[in-house]
Amino acid sequence: MADASAARTRAVFEFKSATLPLIAVILKTSDLEVLAEALDAQLADSPDFFEQEPVVIDLSQLPEEDPADAGRALDFTALRGLLARHQTQPVAVRGGSDAQNAAARAAGLSVTAMPVAPVPRPAPAPAEAPAPAPEAPQIVREVPVPANGTLVIDKPLRSGQQVYARGGDVIVTALVSYGAEVIADGNVHVYAPLRGKAIAGARGDTSARIFTTCMEAQLVAIAGIYRTAEVALPAEIAGKPARISLDGKKIVMEPIL
Repeated sequence: MADASAARTRAVFEFKSATLPLIAVILKTSDLEVLAEALDAQLADSPDFFEQEPVVIDLSQLPEEDPADAGRALDFTALRGLLARHQTQPVAVRGGSDAQNAAARAAGLSVTAMPVAPVPRPAPAPAEAPAPAPEAPQIVREVPVPANGTLVIDKPLRSGQQVYARGGDVIVTALVSYGAEVIADGNVHVYAPLRGKAIAGARGDTSARIFTTCMEAQLVAIAGIYRTAEVALPAEIAGKPARISLDGKKIVMEPIL
């Protein structure tokens, strides 16, 4: 009887490791009012961009605080509600202190041991620098990439499909349909009509570029600066080969002649 029960259990389910695409929201402030304002500004033009995707809250870049206050400094219940308002599903935290992890668990979040994002080296400040504006959270999709750091896609991407080259470039040689997403830490190359979303420099590389042989994109973004199709494309760009880059905090589109 015990053997039959064990056989039925084995047939009903299996435990297997799985690699799933996730979004990491890398917080740089514990002030939820500032965070809400930054999220509203960044996602105003694309309110359904994330479509209820799971989110890991990365605490590794929060400013250092008094250890006695660390668990109370961030209201995780309110934070979950804030992120859920932008069509995400917070499921876990990473990179936090013991007190922060305890507070997160109390709010219904799990604690994951996923690698935290590297802390960027600060640039030297000018002698009389103005007070910096609050930083928006960094939002990153995380999936495995080939060992050579370049992801090559030779099949059309349909609406709802996503590819992300973490640590390298992505090259697409087929149609990127409206609603599809192509994301890279480096450059994005689309040698076909680009009608969906192209995101280069996903981890803050302002030198990243987007190239396409037919510019019809729903959205293009580099290092968090983006432009949507609500702003009409110039005649010399629409439906033609184009190169997209950053000039300061401005998206620049140039024809490829």
